[in-house]
This record gives sequence, structure tokens and C-alpha cells, in this order.
Amino acid sequence: MFFIVGIGLGDPEDITVKGLKIVQNCDRVYLEAYTSILSCGQESLENFYQRKLILADRETIEQHSDELFAHSIVKDVALLVVGDPFGATTHTDLILRAKEKGIPYQVVHNASIMNAVACCGLQLYSFGETVSIPYWTDSWKPDSFFQKILKNQQMGLHTLCLLDIRVREPTLESLSKKKREYEPPRFMSVSEASQQLMEIIDKNPSEISENSLVVGLARVGHKTQLIVACSIKEMTEQDLGPPLHSLVIPARECHPLETEYLQQFNLVKL
Repeated sequence: MFFIVGIGLGDPEDITVKGLKIVQNCDRVYLEAYTSILSCGQESLENFYQRKLILADRETIEQHSDELFAHSIVKDVALLVVGDPFGATTHTDLILRAKEKGIPYQVVHNASIMNAVACCGLQLYSFGETVSIPYWTDSWKPDSFFQKILKNQQMGLHTLCLLDIRVREPTLESLSKKKREYEPPRFMSVSEASQQLMEIIDKNPSEISENSLVVGLARVGHKTQLIVACSIKEMTEQDLGPPLHSLVIPARECHPLETEYLQQFNLVKL
């Protein structure tokens, strides 16, 4: 049996009772470590689960998934993912490949940023399409996500922006070598995301300006969770500490209850 178990957002105790029983009874347990990260780290998980975890990076999941399935044919194998298993298309693809191979599977759900974002006070049913903001380079600056933000704005909807995570990314130089070398881990901050938004706004004037309200969220679900509401320009200077960060662009008009709740996080009066 192949299990995909969501382990939540904050700490080891966020796993469900069902998920914990699976982890403790499986023959092999992998920890997926590239679509997201948990603030507490692998060692804390192992201490709480009382078993060793096998780290599964991008290459393991995307290129060597047959290893996971080979063991699942004769044994119980679990893949642990931060948040909910269906929060990333990578895991949906794994389920499809398991079905193709005739391997039985089970999914154990948990909280993810997709629903925990409501901690900032914005109502979940008022969110539009979620977007991802990637790291830019000197020669690659995609901004198609901004059109989706504008579309949400036109429909009076909030936008959750998931910020880029780069873990065990091979360097360009090593792609042509036999031995892979990897870039240092990088986790986009709300400050970096806002700086990229500012550049887009400068080049493409729209209803979203440097003075538009945004909400920065850091380490949602963890005891060090932090939320700040301010303008995009002000957010470029905010330091919300360690990852993971997310950014929300509220609709132009918020429900009075949303506005009242947001006021506890604002730098200036809303």
C-alpha cells in the first residue's frame, strides 16, 4: 500500500491520529522536502513519530518515483508532505502513476496554507485563483501571474500568492557534468515578492498600485506565526523572519468584518 500523508503546517503534533498510526506502522516512510518545508525540521518529526524518515528531494519524487512504488508492491510505504497532499500537483501526479501501476493507495488529509490563510481574517469563499510568484533572474522575469491577480481584483476577490521555494536546485554549470552541484536553499520572503510586484506595477500601471493593501503571512500554523498588513511599498521593507512566507492581495472592497479583523495586523489605519 502507498500512503500520502499530510502532516500539517506548524509542528510534529499537527499530524492526524490516523496519519500517525500509518507512519508508525509503515515499513518505509519518506519525507517530501521540496514543495514545502516544516518549521520544526526533520529531527523533531523523527523524535515525535519515533522512527527514522527518508528524505525525498525533487529528483526522488519526479525522476525516481519508481523506487517508492517498487517497495509499495510488497510493503507499506508512506510519503509525508507538509500541508495537505493535494496542495501540490506533484502529489496528484504520484497518485495517477500509482493507479497506472495498480498499486493501492490512501490519502490522509491535513490543514494547508490554502485554508489556513483565513487566519488573517479574509473569508475563504472570497478568494479567487491562487497564484505562484517565482524568483526572477537577470534574464528571466515572468509576470503572467499578475494578470491573474488583476482578474481576481476585477471580480472582487482576494488573491493568495504562494512564494517560490528552491531546495536542491542544480546549478546551471553542473547540468552538463556527471556530478550534480546544488544551489543553496532559497525561500522567497514577502519583501522580495513585493519588490517584484513593484517592478511590475512600475512597468504596467493598473488598479493595483504601490499603495494597494497586501497582507504578509509567515510560518502560518507555527507558534511564531506573524501577520502584517500594509501597502505593497511598505511590505518591501518588512522583515517577517524565517520561512515560509505567503502574500495576500485583498479585494479592493472588503467585508466590514474582514476590515475589522485585519486592523490588528496593520502598520497604518486601514
